[in-house]
Amino acid sequence: MAILETIVIAFWAMLPAYVPNNAAVLAGGGRPIDGGRTWGDKRMLGDGKTWRGTAAGIVAGLALAGLLTVVAPAVADATGIDVPEFEPLAALGLAAGAMLGDILASFLKRRSGRQRGAMFPGLDQLDFVVVSLPLTALLAREWFFEVFTMGVIAVVVILTPILHVTTNMIAYKLGLKNEPW
Repeated sequence: MAILETIVIAFWAMLPAYVPNNAAVLAGGGRPIDGGRTWGDKRMLGDGKTWRGTAAGIVAGLALAGLLTVVAPAVADATGIDVPEFEPLAALGLAAGAMLGDILASFLKRRSGRQRGAMFPGLDQLDFVVVSLPLTALLAREWFFEVFTMGVIAVVVILTPILHVTTNMIAYKLGLKNEPW
């Protein structure tokens, strides 16, 4: 597989995991998942992790996976790159795994004493990858191992932090985020 093809497949396959956190920011607000509860003297998650944002993120990831599946044959014909179609459980693993990864990162941030919005290098950029990939492998094993070759996973690990920082900077400049990370 040529490097360009690997990059395109990696980006395409991860889109249902890339979009949920951004959708959650746009649709956020409402009741926090932790309901204001604490663990020790620290909030479990904080006000930034809401039921509405989580649901909107998962729905956005699922909808995008559905759309990508519909257009995949036309994209493959136009580009000559056989982009994957998404099985329903693969789409769910990517979208829900991305949100769960973000929630777990928030939990770890609170445990380490970081406040909402505080930077946590590495965790901030890869939290959703670390959960969405194994969850997808668990839910749609055959699809996962067909799509996520070692080369594709390597591109995801390299590409994701770059995309994450770039999209966060754009969201910050647009006033959608309070921090540029």
